[in-house]
Amino acid sequence: MDEATGDRDPARRCPCGSGDRFDACCGPLLAGRAAPTAERLMRSRYTAFAIGDTEYLRLSWHPSTRPTRLDLDEDVRWLRLDIIARSSGGPFDTEGVVEFEAIHRSAAGRGVLRERSRFLRESGHWYYLDGDVS
Repeated sequence: MDEATGDRDPARRCPCGSGDRFDACCGPLLAGRAAPTAERLMRSRYTAFAIGDTEYLRLSWHPSTRPTRLDLDEDVRWLRLDIIARSSGGPFDTEGVVEFEAIHRSAAGRGVLRERSRFLRESGHWYYLDGDVS
């Protein structure tokens, strides 16, 4: 996958850092398959940011907190995702928390986004609820 162009080449490694190929990792989730855990949803949302898939980001956002509009900064290039901690968020849970660091580069230089994200599972689907950025 070429993050710069959004090319979803299934043979390339997934941007989420799992080490798997895109078609065996985040690709099926971005195509509509439900994420089995909160962490997998978090990873797929990172991938969506990396390739500029705003539609997936909106659909994976809980309706109670979903923005009406989502504009991504095209000058930001997402480089790496590190999962710091997770709490609950398994296949039988209804809530989960994932703390992560996302490394990025822009015209201003290198940056790190650190967030503690909350997720809800409803009707078999995980949704991003909100997050605390530190």
